[in-house]
Amino acid sequence: MRAYTTQMDAARKGIATPQMEAVAQKEHMPLEQLMQLVAKGQVVICANKNHTCLDPQGVGSMLRTKVNVNLGVSRDCKDYDVEMEKVMSAVRLGAEAIMDLSSHGDTQPFRQKLTRECPAMIGTVPVYDSVIHYQRDLAELTAQDFLEVIRMHAQDGVDFVTLHCGITRKTIEQIKKHKREMNIVSRGGSLVFAWMSMTGQENPFYEYFDDILEICQEYDVTISLGDACRPGCLADATDVCQIEELVRLGELTKRAWERNVQVMVEGPGHVPLNQVAANMEVQKSICMGAPFYVLGPLVTDIAPGYDHITGAIGGAVAAMSGAAFLCYVTPAEHLALPNLEDVKQGIIASKIAAHAADIAKGIPGAREIDDRMARARRKLDWEEQFACALDPDTARAIRDSRSPEDDHSDTCSMCGKFCAVRSMNKALAGEYIDIL
Repeated sequence: MRAYTTQMDAARKGIATPQMEAVAQKEHMPLEQLMQLVAKGQVVICANKNHTCLDPQGVGSMLRTKVNVNLGVSRDCKDYDVEMEKVMSAVRLGAEAIMDLSSHGDTQPFRQKLTRECPAMIGTVPVYDSVIHYQRDLAELTAQDFLEVIRMHAQDGVDFVTLHCGITRKTIEQIKKHKREMNIVSRGGSLVFAWMSMTGQENPFYEYFDDILEICQEYDVTISLGDACRPGCLADATDVCQIEELVRLGELTKRAWERNVQVMVEGPGHVPLNQVAANMEVQKSICMGAPFYVLGPLVTDIAPGYDHITGAIGGAVAAMSGAAFLCYVTPAEHLALPNLEDVKQGIIASKIAAHAADIAKGIPGAREIDDRMARARRKLDWEEQFACALDPDTARAIRDSRSPEDDHSDTCSMCGKFCAVRSMNKALAGEYIDIL
C-alpha cells in the first residue's frame, strides 16, 4: 500500500514520487520546485496507478507545452487497427497524450490496449462511452450509470477523464435566452445538455461531483473539467455562457483540490486572435492557475481543410499567454474523421505552436535545438539539419526530390552557388567565391 493517494497528495506530504523525479529531470526543474507546483495544483502529473507503461509528463504553464491527440473509431470509421497505427505514429512524432474518443462498438479492449502498450498519457470522455457500454438510449441512463463508466475507465488505467461538470439546469435557460450562433458544439456537453433536457434532472457530473472525486482519488485519475459551453464560432467567443461555466469550473477546482484530486481546465474553442491572451488571463485568475487545456484555439471560422494552421496560430498565442496543454487540430476538423496523414499534419502544426510558445516563455532548454539548427545551417551540414528537424523524414524527402544539379553540392536547388551562407563562409575564410 503506497503512502499517498494521488500525485498531489504525495507532493503535499513531501513525498517525491518516481513520476515527479522523471518530470523534474525532463523539465530541467529542481524537484522541490516541481513538488510545490504539484501541491498547489498548478502542475498536474496525469498518472493512473494502473497505467504501468506510462512515460510521465508534467502539465503546467511553467513547463514545456504539451500536445494531445484525439483519436478513436466512429460508426463510419470503425477499424481499431488503423487507430492503433495513428496512436504509434502520434507517439513517434512527439505527442504527449492520446485521447480515445471512440463512439462505436466495444471500446474497452482498445482502451485497455492503450494503457498496456502506449507510454503517452491516456484520456477519455466517459459520457461518450455510457450509451455504447449500456446499449441504451441517452434518456434511459441514470446518474449511477454515468458514474460506473467513470469507474470502469479509471480501473482500465486512464490517466485523465474529461467530465462536463460545469453546466447545470441554469445553462439550459442561458442557452435559450442568449441565442448563440452555434449553441453548444462540445459533443460531451451536448449529450449532458440533452440528458438534462429529457430527464428534467440536474447534471449528474455536477450533482455527484463528490462521488466522482472518490473514484479519481482511488485510482489517481486527473479530472479535465470540460468546457461544454466553449465557443464554436467567433461570434460566441467570451460570452456569458462560456464565462459563467468557467466560474463554476473554478469552484469545482477548489473542491477537487480539497480532496487531493488533480485538475486541468478545458478552454476554447473558436476565439478571435485579439481575445486569446485575455481568455488565458481570465482562466488563470478564476481557476487559480490550474493548467489550461485548449482546443486550438481556432482564430477564424473559414478555413476547413486548413484548420491545423488556424489552430496552430491560436495555440502559439494561447501557450505563450499561459495555456499548458494544446489539443491538436487536424485538416479534417469540421469535415471528417482524420486519417493517418491528417493526424501527422495536426501534430506537427501543434508541436510547432507549442515549441514557439516555449521559446517565447523562456522555458529552460527550449531554444537549444534551434541554436543547434542554426549552427548546422551555417556549416551547410544537411545531416545535422535533418537531425534537428521536427519532422526529419519530410525535410529529407523535400531536399531529395529537388536536389541540386551537382549531386555533391552543399547548397540547395533554390540558390545553388548564389547561396548566401556559402558565399559568406567562403568570404570570411578568404576563399575565392565562384558563382558561374
